[in-house]
Order: sequence, then structure tokens, then C-alpha cells
Amino acid sequence: MNRFVTAERALRRAAPHELLDAARRVLAELYAAESAELFMADYGLTVLQPVSVLPYTSEPVSVHNSVVGRAFGAQEPVVETAGGRARVHLPVSVRGDRLGVLTVTLPDEDGAEGVLEELAEIAQVLGHEVVVAERDTDVYLQARRKDRLTLAAEMQWQLLPGRACARPEYELGAQLEPAYAIHGDNFDWSATADHLMLYVTNGMGEGIEASLLTNLAINALRNARRAGIALADQAALADQAVYAHYRGRCYLSVLMFDFDLATGRVAVVDAGSPRMLRLRGGSVEPVTFEPQLPLGMFDETDYVTQEFQVEPGDRLVFVSDGVHAVADPQGTAYGDAALARAIQATRLLPAAEVPRAILRELTGYRGRNLPDDDALVVCLDWNGR
Repeated sequence: MNRFVTAERALRRAAPHELLDAARRVLAELYAAESAELFMADYGLTVLQPVSVLPYTSEPVSVHNSVVGRAFGAQEPVVETAGGRARVHLPVSVRGDRLGVLTVTLPDEDGAEGVLEELAEIAQVLGHEVVVAERDTDVYLQARRKDRLTLAAEMQWQLLPGRACARPEYELGAQLEPAYAIHGDNFDWSATADHLMLYVTNGMGEGIEASLLTNLAINALRNARRAGIALADQAALADQAVYAHYRGRCYLSVLMFDFDLATGRVAVVDAGSPRMLRLRGGSVEPVTFEPQLPLGMFDETDYVTQEFQVEPGDRLVFVSDGVHAVADPQGTAYGDAALARAIQATRLLPAAEVPRAILRELTGYRGRNLPDDDALVVCLDWNGR
């Protein structure tokens, strides 16, 4: 434990851009590590990219068919042994948000098991420090991209809270496509001791204009939420903000939820087109609410909340039009039936893995890699209290 405390202090005191160097030094001094590499998951969740200096010339590794990817997907340490050495692959995550993998090479394969728990804790500390360091350096954000982001996508990814979140009462996962050219769709969440607020946004328009519209709406919702305002009034204030700027020329759809963590009661405002399906007891069914006007369509729109109940074991999947309405090469829309099959096929995956898996299946259905519209999938597993 003394070694771990020393390692933790070294990481907390390191300069933001020198976290990996600090980790290498402390792992070498305290655990006789021969090397250490940090791999960051890219925006598309397809590869893990090594953190290095510009220009990035190190080869990325696949999330789907590599040992490093196995540690990332399973969120469990994976140990490789060869020639008397041990390579330990440790997931780096923060409260359920999967950032990447720390790979440590140890000279003694027999001693790896004895320090595995401490190394896993150090990887978690490194994850927390990376999140804090991203306020002051671009090193880790640059390492996440295997291609250049469009300006609209840069704005959208900076607006997001993360791609996953876990607490005893629930687990959340979300993903956007095309990851490097997303422009309008978005998700947001915020938790307190007793509530989880979740927002699923289906943007309007293309490129930078769509991103600007979504940024305005999300920040208006956050401003209202942080003032302690109820869900329906949050929608009304965001509606006024969008209408005041665009005068009805542009608007956007959003599903808004307020989950009571103690009871499972949920307040809902359905202002547009995102859809929700529920997996309960082995069957998938769409859950519909009374539709209300999108945010910013008309001046001074009044919104009302509806309610429904979630039960322990429920899985809720939310999708934008870019998922539900996408067509195959013959022109047949994906729809509720195909989406229900995808939800069934991914029922054994953790919530953080489900959006990526559904979007991969959607790419096969579409018959081409690049979608015509933004695609958003959010998955919520409800455990209850």
C-alpha cells in the first residue's frame, strides 16, 4: 500500500502533459517495470491509440481483435507472459467511462499476480488525472483521434459529458456516428444523490450550423437545470433561447428524463423525434409519450411532464432518426423491428458496449460505412436502489 500511495502522489503532482512520463518513472522505481504505454480509445471506439509525441507515428491496436482491446472491452486486467516477462494490460476508466488501457511490462512473470491489484488501482488514478489534465493540455485529446475531426464534430465532442457513466442504481453508455463528422445529435446527463437527468437530442441541419444550434440548446438546458428548475420549465426556457435566436427557422428535438433513483419514477418531456425502446423480461417494446413541439419551433411554448416507471433489470435504449429511419440498399427503413432484434442480440453486453454494437450492426444494414445522417444510441441499464 505504501508503494501505491507513493505512485498516486507522483501522478497527482505531475504536470498535465507529463502524466505518462511520471507513471513510467514511478512504475520503474517501485515495481521494476521495464516499460509502460498508455493507449487511448479513439472517438469511433474502433482502435486504441498510443500516447506519444507529435507526429503520432506509433501504430494503433484494434479494439476488436487485440489483447489490449480485450482488456478494454472486458474492463478487467489481462496478463500476457512470454520469455519470463509479463505484459499487464490494465483498463483505464473513470466512473464507468472507458478511456483506454495502460500496458505495463514486468521482468518477472511470477510476480505479476502479486501486484496486479495495485497496478489496476494506479491505472484508475491515471484515468482520473488524464480527465483533469485535459483542461490544460491537448496531448490526450490528440491521441484519441485517428483521423481529423471536422469543426462541427470538435464542438460536439467537447459538449458531451462522457461516453459512459456507472453508479449502483444504473449504468449508462452512449455513442455518436459518424464519430469524426458528427454535427447535430447529442446526449447529456447529470446526477445528484437522488436523481439522474438524461437528455437525448436529435439535431437539425448540417455541419457547423447544426452544431451551433445544438450547443445553444444544450447550454440553455444546462443553465436552467443548474438553476434548480423543473424539467418542463427547463424545456420552456431552452425553447425560448432557441426561438429568440432563430425565430423558428431552426429547431431541434429532445427527449428529457428525470429519474428518481430511490423509486424508479421517471418524469419525461417528449419534445420531438428521438425514440425509446425497453427490454424487460426478455421482450423489447417501444415506449411512447405524448409528443410536444420541438425546442425553438414557436415562441413561448408550454411543456408538460409525463411519468412512467422503470423496474430493476430494465434496459432502455434511445435512438435518433439517423438510426430508426436509416434505409438499406433496397430502401427499407430500419425501424422498430430491426432495432428490437439488435437490442435482443446485445442483451448480454454491458450498457457501455451496447451503443457501439448497435451502430456496427446498423452499418451492415445500411450497406456502407458513412451514414447520410447523424446516428445516436444511448443505453441505460436500471438496477434500482
